[in-house]
Amino acid sequence: MEGAILAMIGGRGTPRPYGPVTYRRRRRILPTMLPLLLLLVAAPPQTPADTAPPVTDRRVFDSLMVDVRTLDPTIAVDLRYRTDSNFTGAPLSGYEADRAYTRREAAAALVRVQARLRRQGLGLLIYDSYRPARATAAMVAWASRVGRPELVTGGYIASRSRHNLGLAIDLTLRDLKTGRPLEMGTPFDTFSPDAHEANATGLARTDRDLLRHAMEAEGFQQYDMEWWHYSFPVDREVRFDVPIQ
Repeated sequence: MEGAILAMIGGRGTPRPYGPVTYRRRRRILPTMLPLLLLLVAAPPQTPADTAPPVTDRRVFDSLMVDVRTLDPTIAVDLRYRTDSNFTGAPLSGYEADRAYTRREAAAALVRVQARLRRQGLGLLIYDSYRPARATAAMVAWASRVGRPELVTGGYIASRSRHNLGLAIDLTLRDLKTGRPLEMGTPFDTFSPDAHEANATGLARTDRDLLRHAMEAEGFQQYDMEWWHYSFPVDREVRFDVPIQ
């Protein structure tokens, strides 16, 4: 079916006997439908994103996702799961490049957040954004292997993550002059109540509030168990397992 749709849009095969004006008009309109048609094939609308198998077609991925730094190169990226600098102690499958992808709607909102922060001499530093489903599965497997199932049942590691949708982002603030991250009270991926958004005092409280207010002003929602974790709502959610390249 997908091949038939691509053939129709790309003009392969025998064209329909439309009149010259109508045919040209259809040829102009049909290519704009490609992302939607591919999406309908890859992720049927009657199947919720949290139960449907992940989409692996890069064409669908590219139609919905964008590398955030192509919109604003001043946003800093340090994908922790691409290296061994994460709680598993090893790079995770699917992280092949240090590029932060999100749904296009979320990326546009991040650009607006960055603009707000820039007026205060601050900027965003992204630790994780879109995460391939295979990497989420690797996290769950790690928790089982090391005897930490409570990390999954307790809400720290999700077996079905909004990161797989390109709608969750882990990030902090950095000083634009020095490039250094601001004080947030705990390191990224701390599995303890100290990392809960509300559990901070002093400078860490001030800096967490700066991040939360800037993110929420542009439509992001904060996850109360992780000060670094925000999500963005869209009407249609699609789970992906496409490598980051």
